[in-house]
Amino acid sequence: MVMPNFLVIGAAKAGTTALYSYLNQHPQVFMSPEKEPHFFAFEGEKVNFNGTAGAKEWLNRTAITDINIYQQQFREVSKEIAIGEASALYLYIPKAAIRIQYHIPKVKLIIILRNPVERAYSAFIFQKRDGLEPDFDFAQALKAEKSRIENNWVPIYYYQDMGFYYHQIKRYFDLFPQEQIRVYLYDDFTANPTQILQDAFRFLNVDDTFIPNTSTRHNVSGIPKSKALHEFLRAENHPVKTVLKPLIPKKIRRDVMLKLHNNNLEKAPPLAREIRQQLTDMYREDILKLQDLLQRDLSSWLVDKKG
Repeated sequence: MVMPNFLVIGAAKAGTTALYSYLNQHPQVFMSPEKEPHFFAFEGEKVNFNGTAGAKEWLNRTAITDINIYQQQFREVSKEIAIGEASALYLYIPKAAIRIQYHIPKVKLIIILRNPVERAYSAFIFQKRDGLEPDFDFAQALKAEKSRIENNWVPIYYYQDMGFYYHQIKRYFDLFPQEQIRVYLYDDFTANPTQILQDAFRFLNVDDTFIPNTSTRHNVSGIPKSKALHEFLRAENHPVKTVLKPLIPKKIRRDVMLKLHNNNLEKAPPLAREIRQQLTDMYREDILKLQDLLQRDLSSWLVDKKG
């Protein structure tokens, strides 16, 4: 059976969904139909996270833990050169790097990193957007994080902890040759997605002249203008969707729903300056170590920004 020859391994809320979607447009690239199978993070386990109902049920239900079921994700591969999937928790869960190295040691790995302060706040707003964050504000959620980790909540709620990238990246650098790893920065990706994608295509040995459509934003965090519309768009088995499903092609349905979803969101309030500074100070040492590890200038992550 087919196994992937490349993986997008994170970080969460750093552009992995957009990267998955844009890579998937390339005719020489096959992406798993399940965007986040999470197989290497939870192989052989019974996935049983706690937390709010919607978040834990999604991960507990969708994580693939059996290799035979995982390989079914790639059963429709035909002539594609690059075969991949994108599971953002692979970067954070320590077990994932070891299992990837065991199963597919020659795999190519794509990582995309975002300023950890911005990433943390975006993850909080993302959970608030879908009614999955029980605390009223970000400061309260940060205070609750230690308890959430101790009680095995879904990792998306580890807003601070998931941003300590140094040890997460080093795990992969210790197990894989660096020529098998490509690290991108979220700011570069959002500023010039085509340039990043063409570099990724070269990394994957596919045609780098292909230009994907990057006009659609994916997995956007924000505050719903209409909660009713947001709930309708999120619902998997709404009667209206059931009626429309056989009448409208899947791609058109998906594109329309995505545009409605994005147009229904407004920007969240800016992160309070004191919290931003508190988190920046907390991450400072980790960022400096990561900067040395990657040989990349990450000084912009340490700049004080207005709240």
